[in-house]
Amino acid sequence: MTRRVLLPGVLLGCAVLAGCTDRSTDGTAQDGPSGPGPSAPARTAGPAPSAGGPSGAREAAPTPSPGAGTASPRSAAPATTGRCHTAGLRASIGADHPGAGQAAFAIVLTNVSRDTCTVSGFPGLAFVNNAGEAVTPDPERATGEKRQTVTLAPGADAWSAMTYARPASTGVTTVTPATVLVTPPDETAPIPVRWTGGEVSNTGKASVPRVSPLRPGDGA
Repeated sequence: MTRRVLLPGVLLGCAVLAGCTDRSTDGTAQDGPSGPGPSAPARTAGPAPSAGGPSGAREAAPTPSPGAGTASPRSAAPATTGRCHTAGLRASIGADHPGAGQAAFAIVLTNVSRDTCTVSGFPGLAFVNNAGEAVTPDPERATGEKRQTVTLAPGADAWSAMTYARPASTGVTTVTPATVLVTPPDETAPIPVRWTGGEVSNTGKASVPRVSPLRPGDGA
């Protein structure tokens, strides 16, 4: 008699307390007779494991391909083409830097090509008139001075010193040339340059111009 009374009472108490819920084997609440039970906390998905590697391993950063990015390519250095040729040079004559009774001019060769080249030795010089005729003996060479090979990058200069005693101090006859023909070493084609240096000896006895081997710079 007592069992029959207690069993209905227990069932009634369970119904009053918002219903009894059964739990499945995975821990999630199942709907009871009085409606859905409280929701289980959502699981946070972890990072997906890398293919073929252990779980949680980071993927290696991709290696940039050669040339990628903003790096500027290196500028190519000018190629050395060997000896400088007349077509790639410009000739000029610097201002007179007189000494005691001496005239001194710089004969300048400038590399106007796009390539690096070299000069070595003496420039050829010829003083001519407006008709292109030689009006003085050939200048002498300072053979006792050391020769050197001068490398000329584009825009660079080499120069030779041309000196002579002023004709007025030696009493020789003179001529005033119109042009100086400057021939680079080992070349045959000259470069004409207007002569503004005044009178030059035309006898070959005294006051004969003398030139030095080429050296780096413009002689200024």
